[in-house]
Amino acid sequence: MNQTMKSDRKYDVLCIGQAVIDCIIRGQEADKHRENVFRAERIELHIGGDAVNESIALTELGCRAGIACGVGPDSAGNLLRTELSRRGVNTDHITVMDSLVTPIAQLVVHQDGGRHSINSKATMLEGYIPAAEELEMDSASIVSFASLFRAPLDQAEIVKKLMETAKKAGAVISADTKLPTFREIKMEELAPVWPLVDYIFPNEREAAYYTGFTGRELTEDDFFEMTEIFRGSGIKNVIIKAGADGCYVNGQEGRFHLPALPVEVVDSTGAGDNFVAGFLTGVLKGENLSECAKRGRLRASQCISRMGASG
Repeated sequence: MNQTMKSDRKYDVLCIGQAVIDCIIRGQEADKHRENVFRAERIELHIGGDAVNESIALTELGCRAGIACGVGPDSAGNLLRTELSRRGVNTDHITVMDSLVTPIAQLVVHQDGGRHSINSKATMLEGYIPAAEELEMDSASIVSFASLFRAPLDQAEIVKKLMETAKKAGAVISADTKLPTFREIKMEELAPVWPLVDYIFPNEREAAYYTGFTGRELTEDDFFEMTEIFRGSGIKNVIIKAGADGCYVNGQEGRFHLPALPVEVVDSTGAGDNFVAGFLTGVLKGENLSECAKRGRLRASQCISRMGASG
């Protein structure tokens, strides 16, 4: 078991990654009377993006969370900044750039709670580069790379610089992965910094993609083999989020499978981000991998029981 982390830093967790507005449609169906009209059970706007979801969940769980992201000087960006501040997230490192359009994601939620999304090129955040030396990483117990492989964390040299700075500052490094959209980094491009990563959280599709297991029906042995591939790169602890199948953990205290909690799924948006937030609260308390994973599982189950990633 680890020791409880010191609380004399400005942030318990500093989250770096994407901030977007989610337009969520649940229960879309065609109107039988009109060809080009669709009906929906619900249509809602929520703030979202991995860094947003994590930071809000952490704050709700009693942690001091900050966010580093880029937005445009538009209504969507204003909404994000206002709502994050209202929720208690430190917004000192939100960069507003005239050249950016704040990303808006279209999410369609199916009746089983699953979803598909549509993202625009605005998510590339062209021109936004987080300045490692300005992010106060020496004031964070944990630095969470909340959307690794998505902008601004989809350029190898930027990721390397940020991770090296975070580790030099003495922070624990967490990385929540994403599938690439418009730009792609190969796993091997980050080989020099993988040993700096303390926890990585791919979901089952991301894990399969980055380890070469795409296109097959995954078994328990496959999940653990994928965790071994990640660990073979030098990453200390690997947690694969497998949705209804729970999570597969392989780290410095051994490996195990933790089943999901049985809950009614309303919307799976942000479940993985909430899992990470719950897990990291356990890390901050010095708990072992099993207890951290249980915290993540509980938070994810609460998330999927409601619409949106942050309630």
